[in-house]
Amino acid sequence: MKIKPIILDRITTKHTNYYVDLMLDSNVTFVAGDSGVGKSAVYSFLQEYSSEDKRVRCLNYLDYNKQYKNAIKSSKGKLFVIDNADLLLDDKMRQHIALDNYNQYIIIGRNPTALMLSQDEILELDSKNSDGITHFYLKKAFGDR
Repeated sequence: MKIKPIILDRITTKHTNYYVDLMLDSNVTFVAGDSGVGKSAVYSFLQEYSSEDKRVRCLNYLDYNKQYKNAIKSSKGKLFVIDNADLLLDDKMRQHIALDNYNQYIIIGRNPTALMLSQDEILELDSKNSDGITHFYLKKAFGDR
């Protein structure tokens, strides 16, 4: 269920020798990837970025016992970055996110079920190293690579 981004269509940020450049073309972007590819590192860089851009809100397993569900449901005009989504999001929250017309999401996890996503909305984190700088970007998880 592809809806154009309603908050940001691109996030770029630099942290020491790391450069993050994420192109977002739907309001829910699911980021998959093997362990060790940098998903948690990119999450931490986006968490730093969120201190500058108040439209961006970051959530992870540390928020499990907090009122994160109410924060998501009552927000408008936010881009939520959710790390370890498999631990944090139950099916009811996944359905809410899939139908949310007011916010945008980057969901980092392994299980995209109940989000009603097309294959184009399930991406993998990839990186390239050039001149000592690691560039993180998103690529299609299925199809041509």
